[in-house]
Amino acid sequence: MNNNFFKYLSIGPTEERWGMYVTTAGYSKVAPHEHYPNQEHPSSHHLTWNRGRILNDYYMIFISRGRGVFCSALTPPVEVEAGTCFFLFPGVWHRYKPDAKSGWEEHWVGFHGYYVKQLMDKNFFNPANPCVHIGLNKDLLVLFNQITDSVKASFIGYAQQIAGVTLQMLGIAHTAAVNKQQDINPVEKLISKAKFLLQESYEQSVDLQELASQLPMGYSAFRKNFKLITGVSPHQYHLELRLNRAKHLLESTVLNINEIADQTGFESIYYFSKLFKRKTGLSPNEYRKKFLQSPQQYFENNYE
Repeated sequence: MNNNFFKYLSIGPTEERWGMYVTTAGYSKVAPHEHYPNQEHPSSHHLTWNRGRILNDYYMIFISRGRGVFCSALTPPVEVEAGTCFFLFPGVWHRYKPDAKSGWEEHWVGFHGYYVKQLMDKNFFNPANPCVHIGLNKDLLVLFNQITDSVKASFIGYAQQIAGVTLQMLGIAHTAAVNKQQDINPVEKLISKAKFLLQESYEQSVDLQELASQLPMGYSAFRKNFKLITGVSPHQYHLELRLNRAKHLLESTVLNINEIADQTGFESIYYFSKLFKRKTGLSPNEYRKKFLQSPQQYFENNYE
């Protein structure tokens, strides 16, 4: 994602009856020594380190890069690093900020509802221990991206859909909190990190040798182990990520083909369209039309 983004959502009777609703979602990339927060939020959500703040909703915040510090009325200051998820609870004073030397990248979703309250009241997540080390979890990053995509598009029914996605993310966080996953093979852990970094970079081409050096792992060993574990080369894996991202944008947004090619890191619409058709058998426009046609049309076109 190239630009910072956030949105606060209006909540109506339908969302309240649903039992779980998203109140806000967004992401932010904070460069080293950059003022934090680097976005202008409503006064009710304004955060400073000296004053901290209190919110009325639950929040899940995932740090995908960099490091920083978090503390609350129930928690002493604790360092958070990439792969850490921390929770904010209604009525609990808190504050957090990135380390000035590293900055960080954060993704967040705010949520509430009577079902959420029941879930939290059963102590699946503890206000006194709100930090969970999930690791560089590719699936979690994909779900955060799904939420922001849906919020940007604002199609009918998206509020209930993103509530479901948020619940899925809570499931990932709870699983990580319970299992810890400390016995993962060191090589598998490095390849998992590589998959996460590739997922973060679907909007651009990637220097795979530079990526291998970040793990750190020799380039030859990186390619060999990546294919051994995933079944495909790093280049092919990244290409599939970008094409799958393009499919999602074709299905869930009104972006034109040129915008989708740009957002998935292809240097030209011609190259994107050619590659997309070679991989899927359909041009991007044909793919979108096929996806958007009614179930009856789909049946008639494919089975009669």
